[in-house]
Amino acid sequence: MPVLVRRLLLAALPLAAIAALVWWLARPEPVAVLVADVEIGDVDATLANTRAGEVESCQRAKLSTIAGGRIEYIGVREGDEVVAGQLLMSLWNEDQQAQQAVARAALESARRRVGEICTQASNAADEAKRQQALLDRGFVSASREGQADADARARQAACATARSEVAAAEARLFASQVELDRTRLIAPFDGTIAKITGKLGEYTTPSPPGIAMPPAIDLIDRSCLYVKAPMDEVDAPRIRKGQSAVVTIDALPEQSFAATVQRIAPYVVAVEKQARTVDVEVAFDNQGDFAGLLVGYSADVEILLDSRRDVLRIPTAAIRDGNRVLVLAADGRLAERSIETGIANWEFTEIRAGLEAGERVVTSLERKGVTAGAHARADGDGR
Repeated sequence: MPVLVRRLLLAALPLAAIAALVWWLARPEPVAVLVADVEIGDVDATLANTRAGEVESCQRAKLSTIAGGRIEYIGVREGDEVVAGQLLMSLWNEDQQAQQAVARAALESARRRVGEICTQASNAADEAKRQQALLDRGFVSASREGQADADARARQAACATARSEVAAAEARLFASQVELDRTRLIAPFDGTIAKITGKLGEYTTPSPPGIAMPPAIDLIDRSCLYVKAPMDEVDAPRIRKGQSAVVTIDALPEQSFAATVQRIAPYVVAVEKQARTVDVEVAFDNQGDFAGLLVGYSADVEILLDSRRDVLRIPTAAIRDGNRVLVLAADGRLAERSIETGIANWEFTEIRAGLEAGERVVTSLERKGVTAGAHARADGDGR
């Protein structure tokens, strides 16, 4: 090599080194991004409620007496377990009890009169038959036989009247019992006393039409619970009775409960300034699951619409508008890729085309500088 060329090369090496150093120092800082691997896994298509749902009882009765009055007796306390038919509360009702006693005495008197009058009617009928036999043999006159027959008929009519009086007395006694029952609260089913409104000696009034009044006793059947949750009206056509669901309770964040859709409301609820929704009820699959749950707990319901097993998937957060993703390439640049998706949920989306297992997609799309062509590094990786 000529000496001149060799000298020029020796002179150019420091310049190249300086240029390389300048480029290195001036190069753009790689954007730190969060990435996720394109992997094989399961994807479930689900729907979730738009507002918080609620744990409800299959049977709940907010009981009030039919009549108003002063509370005379409270036989239970809040939290007590009661059985169907048990007397829970009664109002002052001595006047109804007195009327019932009068009706009971009148019934007993009517029954005694029936025994007396109908016995006489039976004897008169026998006498009429005897007189008829004597008339046939010529021993008595026709007028005598006719008088005996008329007397028998009259007494039979009196017997029938007496029996009607017994029926009327029984009806009056039943009516007095109905009036008495208006002052009593009887448990319609086995359950737990949730709340009692009113104390001994206080006056209680049933709710008149159109005016909400607190119930005297709130009775809940805790042996059967379900969850009612509002679903967006747009999703309602995709929900079917019998679909599987998962229930999560805010008060028990570490637990989830298997459930099944049992009812879809046949109407849409319009809540002011909120989306129009359809109420969906789901029943717990395991009856023992709700042993410790309380009626009124807020709950969320996720309904399973479809499921795919062992498919290519990525986090749903990695997908941009138009089914596009940013892939962190081996050269450290972000490359935009169009994809074809399948079923999806809030966590994962099925990938049918456009990505390969092992590639890394960006999930921190909201960070500044995260665009196609930008230099990037996975957050946590060294430079």
